[in-house]
Amino acid sequence: MTTIQETDVLIVGAGPAGLSSAIALRRQGVAHVTVVDREPEPGGMPRLCHHTGFGIWDFHRLYNGPAYARRYVQQARDAGVHLRAQTTIIGWEDDLTLTYTSPAGLGALRGRAVLLATGVRERPRSARLVPGYRPRGIFTTGSLQRFVDERHLPVGRRAVIVGAEGVSLSAFLTLHKAGVQVAAFLTDLPRHQMYFPYAPAKWLFVDALHRTPIRTQVRISRILGRKRVEGVEITHLSTGQREVIACDTVVFTGDWIPEHEVARQGDLVMDPGTRGPQVDVAFRTSRPGVFAAGNLLRGAETAATSALEGRQAARQVLAFLHGQPWPAHRLPVLVEPPLLWVLPNSLAPADLHTPAKVTFRVTQFVENATVEVRQGKRLLLTQPFRHLLPNETLHLSGAWLTRVEPHGEPVVLKLSG
Repeated sequence: MTTIQETDVLIVGAGPAGLSSAIALRRQGVAHVTVVDREPEPGGMPRLCHHTGFGIWDFHRLYNGPAYARRYVQQARDAGVHLRAQTTIIGWEDDLTLTYTSPAGLGALRGRAVLLATGVRERPRSARLVPGYRPRGIFTTGSLQRFVDERHLPVGRRAVIVGAEGVSLSAFLTLHKAGVQVAAFLTDLPRHQMYFPYAPAKWLFVDALHRTPIRTQVRISRILGRKRVEGVEITHLSTGQREVIACDTVVFTGDWIPEHEVARQGDLVMDPGTRGPQVDVAFRTSRPGVFAAGNLLRGAETAATSALEGRQAARQVLAFLHGQPWPAHRLPVLVEPPLLWVLPNSLAPADLHTPAKVTFRVTQFVENATVEVRQGKRLLLTQPFRHLLPNETLHLSGAWLTRVEPHGEPVVLKLSG
């Protein structure tokens, strides 16, 4: 029989959201906080991002990814957080007991509360159903960064980046540092969504970026080559015309999906838009005592956004530990296309007393739009937007929350007309 180890709060995921939440809980007096992660080291995805741009919003100074991760790990250790790397959650024994495997063998951990902060991943080539053989030279941003920065291995000479959003810049930086020419960015949207969040990062590679074509409204339709990538075939969506771009490396970026295996194993209610667990304003999932935060809730925000969200979730976990009741009823919040998702995507009666932060995303560019919030035939809010951009998180006033009927119909967000 497996011995169950007890802790006050069990956090699954040692990235920015999980670590910042653990630090906050310890600083607020929670005696035993345990963080588990399947990776060999804690720190999350920033460990692999060897470029600057981290830390402005949470530490108020610039770090590269590994230094940023190290600071969170050191703060967690200094706070007395119990960090367990190489520990993979394999199932749920009961509502708040999770089983795991590690180099020491099988075991189980039980918390008075559980916070899931397992993060997000990019869809690889296989999940995107891109035809062709399986030659060497195909990466996601994460696997590229492991190859270049962790293993110090050569990548290739000429690459194509599939995607043209924020993380595509991260892939570009890694390729640029490795001495790989980027032949083009590819996106099926009419415009790219890349921007420079930090001026220092811009000047590191702005000249090389300006020399790189951004091919819009195209789709990668085939990868050429048997043993090694020799090129990609792209299809122009407006005409159906096909074109070949010579390259020996392909990097698939973006197209995020939450790392939701643990959430699904726990039979949590999942949101079809975010593809993560459904949560309310207090980061509560459908299972009593189980919270979720960070990029598990959607893909994908910055590390700092996840870290700050982890701190917010810590306050809600603490309230639960101090006796705050778990809601017996929650109202779903839905979206209609071209809206992709909304957070929070459920509402408990206690959430409706004061306005809260509401965010959403869309699947396409929309100009001069108005977002409506409705509950049945009741119009709760209209808010105009000059631009709605895909892959960008948009903010909606939460004033409508106080007008929701807690036992009424689901709340629906959609575009006016």
